[in-house]
Amino acid sequence: MKALVLSGGAGTRLRPITHTSAKQLVPVANKAVLFYGLESIAEAGITDVGMIVGDTAAEIEEAVGDGSQFGLKVTYIPQERPLGLAHAVLIARDYLGDDDFVMYLGDNFIVGGITGLVDEFRSNRPDAQILLTRVADPRAFGVAELDPSGQVIGLEEKPDRPKSDLALVGVYLFTPLIHDAVRAIEPSWRGELEITHAIQHLIDSRADVRCTVITGYWKDTGNVGDMLEVNRMVLEGMDRRIDGDVDAASETIGRVVVEEGARIIDSRVVGPAVIGSGTVISNSYVGPFTSIAENCRVTDSEVEFSIVLRDSSIQGVGRIESSLIGRHVEVTPAPSVPSAHRLVLGDHSKVQITS
Repeated sequence: MKALVLSGGAGTRLRPITHTSAKQLVPVANKAVLFYGLESIAEAGITDVGMIVGDTAAEIEEAVGDGSQFGLKVTYIPQERPLGLAHAVLIARDYLGDDDFVMYLGDNFIVGGITGLVDEFRSNRPDAQILLTRVADPRAFGVAELDPSGQVIGLEEKPDRPKSDLALVGVYLFTPLIHDAVRAIEPSWRGELEITHAIQHLIDSRADVRCTVITGYWKDTGNVGDMLEVNRMVLEGMDRRIDGDVDAASETIGRVVVEEGARIIDSRVVGPAVIGSGTVISNSYVGPFTSIAENCRVTDSEVEFSIVLRDSSIQGVGRIESSLIGRHVEVTPAPSVPSAHRLVLGDHSKVQITS
């Protein structure tokens, strides 16, 4: 069995972060979202991974390499532009051959991994198996309709009037029969080959399509709110570990991870929180659900429920919360006189200012 991991896409909902970084590499608890998925695939006993890459291919390849760090063998499959999940299956045909495979969206996060799902698929070997979960607003997802016995009878992609609240999770398992289905469908109104249409083709052809409704934690980390929520959940599961230096004037409370080479000076860190290597926290407060990556500086400030990427500095700005701060960012106080706001913002930024 192989895996097909989708790591292309523009990540428009995470702009401006994704103007300069692949969305799958934005860190959760100081580890790229993509890495959690690759670890889950390896834990399920799958070693051969085809990775669909697009405009951010160089960055993905630099981070993942040949896959050996995860116990995997990775083959990169370029996609000129994102034309739908079914298109990814289409262009991976030669790599996948006649093997069964799991398709995993690289920006999705599933607590507990996929080992149980893969084992179930291997035992029963339906033609396709999908994961479903109940969501508050299914209009943003692929949506499944089930009959009274729990059998999948219909799928729709981002419907205006959903027939259920069961959304497709970004993990799918297929036999080679899916290759006939992706060749049989036409592009949707979005101009994409939709995987929901391909699976619907299997259903209409009376193929064996099964579903598993999960009640555990799943997130599509496509926006800032979801990123912060996943970060919170992962941090809650971490154990306390102090490998860096914490001076006598500082206090660390609860599940705090201070990586080797990090320094906490005259500060208070309340977990769950992680402080990356080479980072210095000085005369500051770091509150719960905060991840600060490597080689950052936080001075005379407060940070809570936030993600700070590497090589950034926060100095003398009071309190920051519910924020996603990119790489090589400088956050400093505005001059008190004249009374004005000076901004350098990327495309599609959102700024809230209290005058």
